[in-house]
Amino acid sequence: MHRLILTTALVAAIATPALANKVFVTNEKGNTVSVIDSDTWEVIKEFDAGHRPRGITISPDGKLLYVAASDDDQVKVFDTDTYEELYSLPSGPDPELFVLHPSGNPIYIANEDDNLVTVTDTESHTVLAEIPVGVEPEGMGISPNAEWVVNTSETTNMAHFISTADYKIKHNVLVDQRPRYAQFSDDGTLLFVTSEIGGTVSVMDIAADGTPTMKKKIGFELPGVLPEWLQPVGLRVTADDKWAFVALGPANRVAVIDVEQLEVVKYIITGQRVWQLAFTPDEKYLITTNGNSNDVTVIDVADHEAIKSIQVGQQPWGVVVSPE
Repeated sequence: MHRLILTTALVAAIATPALANKVFVTNEKGNTVSVIDSDTWEVIKEFDAGHRPRGITISPDGKLLYVAASDDDQVKVFDTDTYEELYSLPSGPDPELFVLHPSGNPIYIANEDDNLVTVTDTESHTVLAEIPVGVEPEGMGISPNAEWVVNTSETTNMAHFISTADYKIKHNVLVDQRPRYAQFSDDGTLLFVTSEIGGTVSVMDIAADGTPTMKKKIGFELPGVLPEWLQPVGLRVTADDKWAFVALGPANRVAVIDVEQLEVVKYIITGQRVWQLAFTPDEKYLITTNGNSNDVTVIDVADHEAIKSIQVGQQPWGVVVSPE
């Protein structure tokens, strides 16, 4: 009879569960980033992140964390393992939101005070272009094929379609008042733009050549909630393009939109002043930042139910989850 002998190392390897993802949350007034373990849903670290950190994203390989330190006029870059600040990138004044090219280079940054989108090379740390846009640019979205970057200007009430080939604006689309966020569907055929004061989500059809056409404007209505509280801000779409989740600010709700029907099917209660959203890589969970209750809400994506609240730093704003 042959006896199977397992070494200590092999036993350990079999018994060790898969590593959890890290959830990174910018705390705008606390000047920190909170780090949450997505397995235990506990805060495992809080570190300094410059003055007024807002926008946040992560490199495709998960090694670098980018934070818009708005009052420092910098994008600070941190090691996601050690939380050490490695360097900063030139960003233009008052960076708020940004989006990375899928390759990890370059990064496209909205400069709210200067009416510019700054394009910065993440490897050489140099500015490649400064693109004049509308007044108070904020939202930044990039098409799945990386041919288009969309910026939303809060005061001009427009979505600006910028070609990544030559950094020129090719299309301008008027949306409702104070657009905050832009998000493409995973197949690139739709663009969603939230309008905070207008209280709508504009949905555009995107042609193969990138030409946008307004398809529908989705409004929100909820008994017991004043219409002026229904303020769409952050938005995320599932990879299968079935569901869109919209943060509704002071309404303390996330709206769930059926993408095929472009209709709201549910509202999920969150913490106070829900702002930005991020999926875990498997899209099992959606994490929201709730600025006035200083916490994040964890939503079960399949069930469309909030399952947990986690206290973080002062006035959480942005959120990103490390890739698998």
